[in-house]
Amino acid sequence: MDTTNGEERGTFDVAAYAEELERAPSNRQLGTSLWFENDHVRVFEVRLEPGERGPFHVHDQTYFWTVVEPGRGLQRFADGTFVVRDYALGETRYLVHSDRDPLVHDLENVGDTTLRFVTVALKR
Repeated sequence: MDTTNGEERGTFDVAAYAEELERAPSNRQLGTSLWFENDHVRVFEVRLEPGERGPFHVHDQTYFWTVVEPGRGLQRFADGTFVVRDYALGETRYLVHSDRDPLVHDLENVGDTTLRFVTVALKR
């Protein structure tokens, strides 16, 4: 495992998640609950208690997320890599993805506090 800038990076056995990864390209549930949806956006809450994990899913639209309760998370990616990092209150990321350049990942709360984001997927 490599540790840089407070992040831990490494690899995992994708076979352990094979069935979930197979379903991931059709899993567009980007959070633990859908708060709002219209023709333009989908707004999700991601709320994970310590030890909880959200399954592999796909981001195939431009989206952004903001941390509303900070914590420590582990993200696994479809290529067999992972990153563990701290998410700070108010931290926001804007990511451009499409059906030609999708992102498949999961998220697990490996901290000792609730980890919570608001994620907004842009439909247009």
